[in-house]
Parts: sequence; structure tokens; C-alpha cells
Amino acid sequence: MMFNFRLSLVKPVFGALAIALSLAACNSGQQAATDTADTADTSALPGEGVDVTPSYSLLEEVFQTEVINIGLERLGYTIEQPKELEYATMHVDIANGGIDYTAAHWERLHQEFFVNSGGEEKLERTGVYISNVLQGYKIDKATAEEYNITSLDQLKDPEIAALFDTDGDGKANLTGCNPGWGCELVIEHQLDEYGLRDVVQHDQGQYFALMADTITRYEQGDPVFFYTWTPLWIHGILEEGEDVNWVEVPYTSLPEDQGEISEADTSAEGKNLGFAVDQQVILANQEFVDNNPVAAKFFSLAQVPISDVSAQNQLMNDGEDSLEAIRGHAEAWVADNQAEFDGWVDAALSVQ
Repeated sequence: MMFNFRLSLVKPVFGALAIALSLAACNSGQQAATDTADTADTSALPGEGVDVTPSYSLLEEVFQTEVINIGLERLGYTIEQPKELEYATMHVDIANGGIDYTAAHWERLHQEFFVNSGGEEKLERTGVYISNVLQGYKIDKATAEEYNITSLDQLKDPEIAALFDTDGDGKANLTGCNPGWGCELVIEHQLDEYGLRDVVQHDQGQYFALMADTITRYEQGDPVFFYTWTPLWIHGILEEGEDVNWVEVPYTSLPEDQGEISEADTSAEGKNLGFAVDQQVILANQEFVDNNPVAAKFFSLAQVPISDVSAQNQLMNDGEDSLEAIRGHAEAWVADNQAEFDGWVDAALSVQ
């Protein structure tokens, strides 16, 4: 699949040309969606009369949600206003039927949320929407090379930890994960497991505000140490191998609720990143899935390449971050992948 305004995530960050290209693509996608709506016989569509409520936790997840919404609309469903909720609350609301689906469920990272919300009795995971999503720790390349830092446990050396001290207490300041996301539980577990509690401060709050400060420090030539994940626009500014490096963990250790996970499960790009290599799947209310096999089939088929999500997130970072602009990005993506998208819709209709 190709994203018409897929952008190379290298510096300098996009300028007027990228914005112009994205706007042209959005206009194309909007026209395609209009043409489809004009020709569809909605009276014969299986979703007619059924309202669907989606949910997401981060604005960076709206694009992939809107791609699914466009497909559901093609099947006749009416999309209600999406709910923006923290992940734990979102899972409970899906299980209870207040929300019908989310396109932002991480299969392994959100396992505890899945189980605590009723598991397979109330929820159903369908398909692999975005594959090979990564998480882990990064530091700036200059500091890594100067001090030969390759593993997280090297921060047990107070002199190494102090390199990343931003508040003068001698501890490394880790730009970390928001409470309620799930990743904070892994970080807290690993700080204890690897003996880093006394030398690393896990800074939590608003992740993107903290990362804005982290990027500023990097641009000023200061060492940086942060948690991150893919897909995300940050990797277009702090590029792996050029600006920053993944830092390995000494061995694999994760909270028990994630199950049996080996080093092979947490390794990517030649390094043990410490977090399970994951996949984002569509999580739906079990009753909704049972009553709407056409929607369930579409959920199971839809896929978006991780590079396309990163490119769209970069457009958001460049200022195209309104809900209307993001909907335009989704429509443009559908137009650029029309044949494959139509195949998902047709396959879903075939299960009537």
C-alpha cells in the first residue's frame, strides 16, 4: 500500500510543499468519498439504522479510527461522536456497551485492561490493524557514543546517570509514560527489576509537553533520555541512528499480566528493547460483533502500514491537527488505497 502523502521522516521537517501535497490528497479523498456516497444504495446496506460509537485515547489515534469509520459508513452504519478516554476507562466502556470499538488496542501492552474488563466474554479482538509496533528507551547518539552507553543497566553508575540529570538531584531524568497508558507499569516494574530506582527519576505528566522540553534540550546540545513508541511523529525529529539510539535492557522482564515473554519477543532492530514487540488490533464489544458480522469482517481485514501512520502523525505535528484535517488525511489515504479498501468492503458485504 502507498500513502499519497507519505513523507520521509528525516530532517528538515515538512514545509509548504508537504502541506500543499497533503491538501491536494485530502481534496481527492473527499471527492472519492462524495462519489461513493452518491452512487451507494444505502437501503440495501447491512449497517442501515445501526449507530456505532468509536473511541480513542490520543489525538494521534484519530487517523486510523477515521479509516475504519469510513469503511463502516460504506457499509451503511452511522458513526456517532467518538469518545476520547484513557485506555483503562475505554476498555471498561467497550465491555459495557457504551462504546462499540477502538482501533487503538495494543494486544500485549493492554492485556491487563482486556482481562480486567471482562476478557473474551465481553470483548473481541479482530485482525491485525498495525503490526510490529515498538516501545522502549532512547538516548541521544552523541552521549551514547562518548560514554559507550548501550544498556539501561549502565545507568546504575551514578556518573552515567548524572549525565541525564535535568533538575540537579543527581538522578537521570527519564521522560516517561502517562499514568493510565499501560507503559508506565512496565517502566515502574523495570526500574525496580534492574536496580535503577535510586538513580533514575521517572518524569510523568503530559507526555507530549515533556517531549517538547526533551526535544528542546536535544537541540541545545544537552543529553536526553526518554521513553517512546512507534508509530509516532517524534521519530521524524529525533531520528534513530542519526540523532538518538535505542538503549537495550539487560534482560527481558515484564509485569506478570503480560504472560510468558522471551527475549525474542522483545527484540527488534537487533536490540532487546525490553517491551514486547506488539500489534494494534481492533477491539470491539462482543455483543456488537455478534450482531454485526459485516462490521466484524471489515475489522478483521483492515490494515494500515506503520509508516503511513507515522507520516500522517508528522502532518499533525506540522499543524494539520484539527479533527477535520485528520478526517481529510483518512479520506486521502482511502483514495490512495482505493482498490484494496474496496476489497475489504466487498468481502464484508459478502458475509450478509
